[in-house]
Amino acid sequence: MNKNKPASPPAIEFEPEFVEGLKTMFEEQILFNQVLGLKITSLRPERVAGRIDMKPDLVGHFAYQRLHGGVISAGLDAMAGLAVMAAIGARHMDEPPLQRLHRFGKLGTIDLRIDYLRQAISSHFELHAEVLRLGSRVATVRMEFRGADGELLSTGSAAYIVS
Repeated sequence: MNKNKPASPPAIEFEPEFVEGLKTMFEEQILFNQVLGLKITSLRPERVAGRIDMKPDLVGHFAYQRLHGGVISAGLDAMAGLAVMAAIGARHMDEPPLQRLHRFGKLGTIDLRIDYLRQAISSHFELHAEVLRLGSRVATVRMEFRGADGELLSTGSAAYIVS
């Protein structure tokens, strides 16, 4: 073992009950996520991922059939919020899963920046978010929006109130 490099903390695994509760909250109880067709594909304490399938209701430019910029912005905002939920859940692993699921009541976006890099034309889109810092009052998150081929289409950064 390298003496200069600190040991990595053990990987945290969420209980199935917590994962299912968060998926239900995100995919079913937040109705706007249903409008977007946003689905969770990975839920880890350090990084979350989701997917949006292209559909006619999401077109922003009819001639090019490209995704509306508002879908990108809303999708990245939602994924960043989910990343903060996962980070909060990981911070409180000493609590039962249902108790941790009630910690998100005050979570809200306080700053959001989206950079649109390329036209969003694809059969589906992959969204990723990771928490850069989880403080006692504010969380900072970085996000990516990619096409089906993995090409980076948009990036984002956001801040969330957590208490």
